[in-house]
Amino acid sequence: IGAIGLTFLMLGCALEDYGVYWPLFVLIFHAISPIPHFIAKRVTYDSDATSSACRELAYFFTTGIVVSAFGFPVILARVAVIKWGACGLVLAGNAVIFLTIQGFFLIFGRGDDFSWEQW
Repeated sequence: IGAIGLTFLMLGCALEDYGVYWPLFVLIFHAISPIPHFIAKRVTYDSDATSSACRELAYFFTTGIVVSAFGFPVILARVAVIKWGACGLVLAGNAVIFLTIQGFFLIFGRGDDFSWEQW
């Protein structure tokens, strides 16, 4: 499913009508979005607690990164660096990619009790 999101992103950049590759900088946001979660998971030792300050701070930073990834193409379209059609394709790609990342963490982030026998 993530490949479909990347296809939307590439279409927003490479179609003949658009032809501007500035929206590819959104890939930086996709790459750094899981980093706060990884840091919080390493720092937080009590996994039974429903909430901790470190985990909440990681959620805050991750939310900021995701909102920035959605805002970046809108700003580029607003200042006429890219066209609005390219912006729409990049936003669709962002939604698919971030939902894929979230699904990955929901399935594989439960802990060490994961087994393939669940499937």
